[in-house]
Amino acid sequence: MREHLRSYLHFLTLEKNAAANTVASYTFDLSRYLRFLEEEGVREIGRVREPDVEKFVARLRKNGLSPRSISRNLSAVKMFHKFLTGEKVSARDPARMIDAPKLSRTLPDVLNPGEVDAILKEPPTREDLGKRDRAILETLYATGMRVSEIIGLRKSNVDKRGGFVRIFGKGSKERIVPIGGSALRWIDRYLRDVRPKLSRHGSGEEILFLNARGKPMSRMSIWNIVKRYAVKSGLQKHVHPHTLRHSFATHLLEGGADLRAVQEMLGHSDIATTQVYTHIDREYLKEVHKTFHPRG
Repeated sequence: MREHLRSYLHFLTLEKNAAANTVASYTFDLSRYLRFLEEEGVREIGRVREPDVEKFVARLRKNGLSPRSISRNLSAVKMFHKFLTGEKVSARDPARMIDAPKLSRTLPDVLNPGEVDAILKEPPTREDLGKRDRAILETLYATGMRVSEIIGLRKSNVDKRGGFVRIFGKGSKERIVPIGGSALRWIDRYLRDVRPKLSRHGSGEEILFLNARGKPMSRMSIWNIVKRYAVKSGLQKHVHPHTLRHSFATHLLEGGADLRAVQEMLGHSDIATTQVYTHIDREYLKEVHKTFHPRG
């Protein structure tokens, strides 16, 4: 069964041009699925039946996975079996009729502008790494980048004269996003005062943001930076890099930005993904009404 998994991952990488993080996620989820099938005595992927997939979903639920995690795992299983059916490895698709658990539509956490400002002011900018961290935080909030996008950002992707940044998102899709003056000023300070020192230690090449060893930063490093300064600012909210992305989108909409423009800047292929932020905006409007209207 493992050779079929390798074939599918090869298909995702070469034919679907899936991002490395996507392939890694499918590898993890489908490896767990195949281990389960082996434990159940299923040795050939073509012999998997619908009850086997149902038992796998039940096992995930018993193990305490959230409905969202179960849904992600089942989606990977469905895509895998669809591929196998198309390749004539299986005569029928045992996962096609399995329903994913219903997901509650939760609104993403959002910071208000004052809370964002408090986080941005926390890095100790008299220190080299403090300057770098300030530039990272400013860039995340100014552009709405994902973590995977900012760690791959190159010096040449920042157009300081034009005030834009070229971002390569999921599936290597390129988008051009404006970047404000504040973020550009901090990037400029970092490039002038800090990056030349860091680059002497490692092989970061053209990558914009480097760690103390001169190498490209990891996803976890960015998470830790955001979390550390959020805690230091005194915020009681659970803040992570995507919180700055959510805040970026929400503040644009609250300021009157067009939904399609926000979709373009976030790199969403489907506007329905962006529309979740209109719900946040409505909550903001309700709060304004409640606070200021005589009958609120």
